[in-house]
Amino acid sequence: MSKGKILIIEDDPEICRLTQMYLEAEQYHSYIVEDGLAAIDAIKEYQPDLILLDLMLPGMSGADICREARLFYHGMILILTASDDEMSEVSLFKFGADDYVTKPIRGHVLLARIEALLRRSRLSAESVQTENQNTDITIDTQTQTAWYKQADLQLTSAEFEILHVLIDNVGQVVTREECCKVFRGIDYGFNDRSIDMRVSGLRKKLISHHSPNNLIRTIRNKGYMLVSL
Repeated sequence: MSKGKILIIEDDPEICRLTQMYLEAEQYHSYIVEDGLAAIDAIKEYQPDLILLDLMLPGMSGADICREARLFYHGMILILTASDDEMSEVSLFKFGADDYVTKPIRGHVLLARIEALLRRSRLSAESVQTENQNTDITIDTQTQTAWYKQADLQLTSAEFEILHVLIDNVGQVVTREECCKVFRGIDYGFNDRSIDMRVSGLRKKLISHHSPNNLIRTIRNKGYMLVSL
């Protein structure tokens, strides 16, 4: 029985071969697209549970594919990139990616990220809209939408998941380690800044909708806490 459908959008034949081998060994069904211009149609026709998307593609860049896909695709997008500097990571989340892995791809890391993303997707599909009156925040985990005092925060998938974890633990510290396990299926590393950047983006959007500046507090050397109003 297949564990899910994964669309591989990558033009390197060796990476495609190895990735498909990893996936098939774990009982995932996969399909490969090597040309960026064919990617959007492939997403619509194949309807994958998750997309593995390379950034450097012939015909159409991975960034443009991601942006266009997000107009209709609500599944998970995992970026394949040769760069892991902070600015690249910020850009990935801005154009709608859920996570990324750097090349050369390590099979166990790739599979851990995929499993974590699909687990998030399944949990969201099973959940419903909830309101936390102590924070004036309402979330709908089925559509991954969040509101502050009825104003749509327009969060990325990653920002929404951060908020979801914080709301589930209002008034309690959520460590970076806990966040990483939810999002990426791996342990937190001291050089991993993705959680901090996601929280920063979430905090800015809340403040832009006139929330208190300290609604999400940074607890030094521990993590983050969503406080009651």
